[in-house]
Amino acid sequence: MSLQHETVLLTEAVAALAIKAGGIYVDATFGRGGHSRLILSQLGESGRLYAFDKDPKAVAAGALINDVRFELIHSGFEHLATELAQRGVIEIDGALMDLGVSSPQLDEAERGFSFRFDAPLDMRMDTTRGQTAAAWLASVAEIELREVISQYGEERFAKSIARAIVAQRAVAPITTTKQLAQLVAAVIPRHEPGQSPATRTFQAIRIYINRELEELSIALPAVAGLLTSTGRLAVISFHSLEDRIVKRFMRELSSPPSLPARLPIKAVDIPTAKMRLIGRATKPSAEEIARNPRARSAVMRVMEAV
Repeated sequence: MSLQHETVLLTEAVAALAIKAGGIYVDATFGRGGHSRLILSQLGESGRLYAFDKDPKAVAAGALINDVRFELIHSGFEHLATELAQRGVIEIDGALMDLGVSSPQLDEAERGFSFRFDAPLDMRMDTTRGQTAAAWLASVAEIELREVISQYGEERFAKSIARAIVAQRAVAPITTTKQLAQLVAAVIPRHEPGQSPATRTFQAIRIYINRELEELSIALPAVAGLLTSTGRLAVISFHSLEDRIVKRFMRELSSPPSLPARLPIKAVDIPTAKMRLIGRATKPSAEEIARNPRARSAVMRVMEAV
């Protein structure tokens, strides 16, 4: 079992930021630091990089970077603007958000993210706070559970899965990944070839426990509001729910405000868009996917402040 994490779209993402030697940059999801290290290699002496991560193990990994231009903050990116303001930073030249779960998180059985191992059902990105998946499953109402699995997992058998979970917990608590995976597999009559029947349910619960989509919706406008003119935001998504939020957000900011029809207004007074899109969505190359199959669902979108 390998705990090595291969950074997805490493060179493409950092290139998309168009690094300025003396700029201030943010790596909103440090992970194991692949993007951060490459950004630092392109910064000059006056450049600065602030990185964020919820995961205590990621923070510990970041402590190995001994560089006065770098600071790793133990926090989710929804608090990014507040944390930077406390450090006197009110503008940045670029930010990168890699929304994927890191390989160590998936491969360390005790984290409870994967159904490949029989382990405690935890699923928290930040193991120092919050409710575990097991604790949530023990008390959540059936209707809410069904909605979470349906909405965040896009699972068409959500109703049956939720009913089975509630029935099982009345007999005995669901405390391990193996218990949950076997329960889901027993309920689903068929599933996509090459994919475990528990995949969508595990994704849904992880997203809910970590408030992933809510935090993304908070962070995107906060980061955009910090960008200097020509500052860039690059976001790497790994599933359609994330990408939908990012795509909609970038499209709205890159479109000029709509005006009432036939409104008499001078051309010079017509409002313009706050951002512009940079290129098309970028996906990993066939070579990268062959080297790192977990990259196959990644898509990167980039925008620039104007």
